[in-house]
Amino acid sequence: MNWKFWKRTVNKKQPKSFVREWYDSIVFAVIAATLLRWSVAEAFVIPTPSMENSLLVGDYLFVSKFHYGSRTPRTPLQIPLTHQKIWGTEIPSYLTWIQLPSYRLPGLREVKRGEAVVFNVPKDLTDPTERPIDLKTYLVKRCVAVHGDRFEIRNKQVFINGEVLINPVNMKFSYLVMAKDEIHKRHFLSFGLDSDDYSYLGRTSDSKLAVYTMLLTQEQVAEIKSTSFIVSVEGNRSLNDKTDPRLFPSLKSGVWTANNYGPLFIPEKGLKMVVNDSTLNVYGEIIRLYEGHKNVGIKNGELIIDGKLISEYVFNQNYYFMMGDNRDNSLDSRYWGFVPEDHILGKPLFIWMSLDYKADLLHKIRWSRLLNLIS
Repeated sequence: MNWKFWKRTVNKKQPKSFVREWYDSIVFAVIAATLLRWSVAEAFVIPTPSMENSLLVGDYLFVSKFHYGSRTPRTPLQIPLTHQKIWGTEIPSYLTWIQLPSYRLPGLREVKRGEAVVFNVPKDLTDPTERPIDLKTYLVKRCVAVHGDRFEIRNKQVFINGEVLINPVNMKFSYLVMAKDEIHKRHFLSFGLDSDDYSYLGRTSDSKLAVYTMLLTQEQVAEIKSTSFIVSVEGNRSLNDKTDPRLFPSLKSGVWTANNYGPLFIPEKGLKMVVNDSTLNVYGEIIRLYEGHKNVGIKNGELIIDGKLISEYVFNQNYYFMMGDNRDNSLDSRYWGFVPEDHILGKPLFIWMSLDYKADLLHKIRWSRLLNLIS
């Protein structure tokens, strides 16, 4: 007879196999990393030299998303921890079958004028592929004008609301440099220049001098001028002083230049605009593409939204104007226009790794840049 019939029999669970434990750990890690990447912070690498010397190609940034507020995902059908493509392939990592409304959670503050910002580029001039907002190419530029500002460039100097904007410490421009002979690579390295920063143009007509274009900071200009084998260093006035059909807005591309640009008003949420040919030529594109309307028609100075003629338009979100610190080597808002608020990703805080892809193995890591704060 079983005298312990009142005791409950407990079935012990079978221990997880080694493979199952690893599977569960990996799934948990991926979910946790995805949530942190979406809501708190994300790693980002500098892809182009447009922010040199403030930020260099190969700088890996720690980007805060809680400063401006995290965006809820718009494209949920995506392989976790990817952006546009599956790692190491040209295969898209997402499907556009489902597109959700995107909202921004409360952040610490708005974007400030003068700070570096990571965002999705509204119009990628190097890749015409149409993608959802959250899967457009990431860029980092400096916000030079915020919503409500009157922006202008006069002889390369930025003015905001009629006042001079203080230039970034490491801002670069293009210069024509004359040397007594061709410059050895070790001299470029001593000046802090890599192959993206200079180009040999040849020799003068009398073959006496070697001619280069160089992208330089003011500190580099002073150092190069003091070098014995340098004859002259002059601003490259021919660059960006000509009209350019790529400039935004297209109406002004035959009048403005990249060095003398504007004035241009940066639209903001709640601003009421009178609709006519003049205003639509500047702001019609952002109304059509970024204001959230499904059916927008623009013709002969008229704006039609969802079949209704609009005589006064009220903007639905804020906009920003971004420029690279390497001013003569930057595709920025002068070319692709305003950055809508819903394209803003986050604020870069510091450099957690910096790799010089062109250096040898022993000099691959730029140790002096590690943990540098970003202003």
